[in-house]
Amino acid sequence: MSLLDVRDLAVSYDGRRAVEGISFTVDPGEVVALVGESGSGKSTTAHAVIGLLPGNATVDRGRILLGDADLATWSARRMEALRGAQIGLVPQDPANSLNPVKTIGAQVGEVMRIHGRGDRREIRRQVVELLTRVGLPDPETRARQYPHELSGGMRQRVLIAIAIALRPRLVIADEPTSALDATVQRRILDLVDDLRAEFGTAVLLVTHDLGVAASRSDRLVVMRAGRVEEQGPTAAVLAAPEAAYTAKLLRDAPALSVREYREAEPAPREPAIVLHDLVKEFRLGRRPFRAVDRVSFEVPRGTTHALVGESGSGKTTTARMVVRFTEPTSGTVTIPGAGEGRRSRRHVQLVHQNPYGSLDPRQSVAEIVAEPLRNFRLGDRAARAARVAELLDRVALPRDLAGRRPRELSGGQRQRVAIARALAVEPGVLVLDEAVSALDVTVQAQILDLLEQLQRDLGLTYLFISHDLAVVRQISHTVSVMSEGRIVESGTTRQVFTEPGDPYTRELLATIPEPVR
Repeated sequence: MSLLDVRDLAVSYDGRRAVEGISFTVDPGEVVALVGESGSGKSTTAHAVIGLLPGNATVDRGRILLGDADLATWSARRMEALRGAQIGLVPQDPANSLNPVKTIGAQVGEVMRIHGRGDRREIRRQVVELLTRVGLPDPETRARQYPHELSGGMRQRVLIAIAIALRPRLVIADEPTSALDATVQRRILDLVDDLRAEFGTAVLLVTHDLGVAASRSDRLVVMRAGRVEEQGPTAAVLAAPEAAYTAKLLRDAPALSVREYREAEPAPREPAIVLHDLVKEFRLGRRPFRAVDRVSFEVPRGTTHALVGESGSGKTTTARMVVRFTEPTSGTVTIPGAGEGRRSRRHVQLVHQNPYGSLDPRQSVAEIVAEPLRNFRLGDRAARAARVAELLDRVALPRDLAGRRPRELSGGQRQRVAIARALAVEPGVLVLDEAVSALDVTVQAQILDLLEQLQRDLGLTYLFISHDLAVVRQISHTVSVMSEGRIVESGTTRQVFTEPGDPYTRELLATIPEPVR
């Protein structure tokens, strides 16, 4: 008998159908992955199972069977008694899922207090035991700390501790690693596997990361536009997908697709970016903190160089010095042909990570794309309008989007607008800081293809900042691996990925998911 049996589930928001008649099961101890793009209905399905749909959502029909109980008919009050005890939830964002004014110990202990699992002393003991179990160092100290004092990976471990505190039969993990670095992501997923093996807990894994789903699940449920496109054993679906949509998702997933390494042309090229002994220190109290420590590399014109490493490795600080958002403590950044002052800023443009936060919500698409032209006083109004139309064509956006606001666009469309804005003043160098990490796999593939096409057409040079090794393998010609502010390894992408010389590089490469067999 299945632990969870979802039958013909349909959910609407304000009368608009978001999930249309889906069915699947989860057996005891099994990991079932719900995969699909944003808007596919996977998170809505998970929230329906645990009874956490927003107020404007309704379950229109269907059954949600946990054993013999049909949760679709339960009241909100009755569901409160179930959550934590029978079903645990690991939410997506560790930064926003913990109460900033409560200690870690208080938040882990809360679920035990709600369900009457011991007195204050016993709960305190269980909290320390849970924090130990999820691998937090010095758990007694962590219990007294607040969320802002912990790293993202530590906060996610706290959320897992809360989810398993009462040893529920089912844990729903909703994009549990999407905001984490590759090595931290792997440790978190290993932890979930270990706990599942120890307790026999079933896991419903909600993710848009096909690599994670392929390597961590027993069965896949592929969703699209609120419906199930395909489901079955993970290995079977990966080997022979029946639905064309599934096949496309698998082709677009960088961790699963087999692609040739990008090779720069053998003829020597002049450098477009030259960093020499770059150092950046920040004052923390009396002692300086060295975020970037004697970093040197060159990027040949018309190629893509990737900076990879975990959070805190110094890659984003290095990028900020390249675009002159911050000045180095010592060392030099040279952009041949960029000139000085405002002219240099025109030559080097930045594409931010988050297409939702990098665009002014008050401006239209046309105003956003034209803004650099106005700032550099390039052309009159008619010339700027013509340039905007040309740029929208260049990034494959319909011209009729010009009058819309960012909120009216999809994530992929917003990132295309950000790229069009960066191209407006005809730069030679683009710095792309995690520019595709917030995008679904299919949209991500489209943006990466666009970047390659623009590089071929315009001769652009890219400095590509990323923690996603699978994406880096696909797009870059050369790579520098950073750790604790230093470059530990550099070379062509093929060299670094196939013959890594540094143990840290090997550890990073080991995080690229491998499909289950």
